[in-house]
Amino acid sequence: MFSAATIDSGATAWVLVSAALVAFMTPGLAFFYGGMVRSKNVLGMLMQNVFAMGLISVLWALVGFSLAFGGTGSLIGNFDFVAMKGLGTLAELPGYTGDFALVVPVLAFFGYQMMFAVITPALITGATADRLKFGAYAILIGAWSVIVYPVVAHWVFSPNGWLFKRGALDFAGGAVVHINAGAAALAVIMVLGNRRSWPREAMPPHNLPFTMLGTGILWFGWFGFNAGSALAANGLAAQALVNTHLAAAAAMLSWLAIEKVKTGHFTTLGAASGAVAGLVAITPCAGFVGGVAPIIIGLAAGIVCYLALRLKLMLKLDDSLDVIAVHLVGGILGSVLLGLFSDTSVNALGFDGAFFGGGTELLVNQVIAVVATFAFSFVVTYAVARVLNATMGIRVSPEDELAGLDQSQHAEAAYQA
Repeated sequence: MFSAATIDSGATAWVLVSAALVAFMTPGLAFFYGGMVRSKNVLGMLMQNVFAMGLISVLWALVGFSLAFGGTGSLIGNFDFVAMKGLGTLAELPGYTGDFALVVPVLAFFGYQMMFAVITPALITGATADRLKFGAYAILIGAWSVIVYPVVAHWVFSPNGWLFKRGALDFAGGAVVHINAGAAALAVIMVLGNRRSWPREAMPPHNLPFTMLGTGILWFGWFGFNAGSALAANGLAAQALVNTHLAAAAAMLSWLAIEKVKTGHFTTLGAASGAVAGLVAITPCAGFVGGVAPIIIGLAAGIVCYLALRLKLMLKLDDSLDVIAVHLVGGILGSVLLGLFSDTSVNALGFDGAFFGGGTELLVNQVIAVVATFAFSFVVTYAVARVLNATMGIRVSPEDELAGLDQSQHAEAAYQA
């Protein structure tokens, strides 16, 4: 039974606040992406992101949390906690014992993890912008949040998961959130196809102030995303918060520097994209590295993610708002660099990376986690997208795409003529 004696009130307060910060990130993501689409599609983008807060939250309560954190299996959870059964009085979760014992109510942990489950499929919307049917989107992310996200979350976040037990590290979701969503985004756009006239026709952002606002909200919320993953108000949370900020700052600077070299300009979109790339790359590392490591990781993220923008042209795949370059590549980069920079003097529950006397064992485990997450998410998402496309169709008609998603999908307009 639940016992108040085992609960740290300060840790509980911090986790609850962090859950609210992560929840705020989804509207932030909506503005970040919404500013980058053309004006006829802005409500469609805002709607897709906000809708995820409704659908995924309910699915998480009904089945997602149980599949992610129930049972003792190494591949997937079970149905012990379906419809939140017993969570209000539960003393501990399977696997969360000893050094990993929770000092917050299980219900607080449930709520915190729910916000991760919400924003992860919302990331996919940046790749599919301007052409995905809303009904198909709803079914896609609903299915994905039951058969993909909880599986990867169990592998990596649950102490019973096979990647966790193998020794792979992911402090706040480099694999579970960013690689997972990035691989899914790649799979969906391979089925969906490119926007009309892309890449021949320029499709510039319609409202960069929206994007900068979204960047600020994301940066702010990311403190709950990363520092909240300490699940306590302690020194590790402080380290994760500082690491998060420094990586974002460094990545923004390196992105702008290479952008200036390549294009001759420092752009606001570049500043926003660079900051988010740094936030993505530090996510798996935030509670395992210290010193100047977050600055190095951020600098690397800004450069590598900027160069990865070329991928969509090389592959001839229209990743509308660069989800693959920022989230997939950034998540892979951070996960792999953790194998070099992880330091047990920062977090004794981690492992030393190659630069701190740990050899290559952690690096190998990180690569395995990257490959396994990418392969599973890509294959299953591609299959789901193909089935949906063959049955209901996932792309709007050429006429609806020309009119814009705001009118064709929602019968609304963001701006009056």
